[in-house]
Amino acid sequence: MSEAHVELSRQAYDALNRRDLPAYLAVMDADVEAVPRVAAIEGGYHGHDGIRRWWEHLVGFLPDIVLDIVTVRDLGDLTVMSGRLRGHAAGSGAPLDESFWTAAQWRDRKCVWWGTFDTEAEAVQAVRLRE
Repeated sequence: MSEAHVELSRQAYDALNRRDLPAYLAVMDADVEAVPRVAAIEGGYHGHDGIRRWWEHLVGFLPDIVLDIVTVRDLGDLTVMSGRLRGHAAGSGAPLDESFWTAAQWRDRKCVWWGTFDTEAEAVQAVRLRE
């Protein structure tokens, strides 16, 4: 099943790049817990309603955001992915181009938890805590 999780990760990021929220939610469990990097400021997000709020904040801040997957590591019911985020801030037009890491936990072909991190070490540590 874990190869399917790699493909589901790719589907989620493809949906985000297309601004297709229903397709993104289709791979998220109804009780998904999301901990993006902004969680330190805004707190985490829970369920589809939380994902919708996160999505609105993200696309509102970076309307032209593009997320490129660099690598995805298959760890069974967990995945660790490295990526590149590009876009321009809505108000100022300031460019943003940075790398990121995402760890995700999967159950029954749905993402039940994901977090975004600045480094691979942080993502791997999060995965270890989920095991």
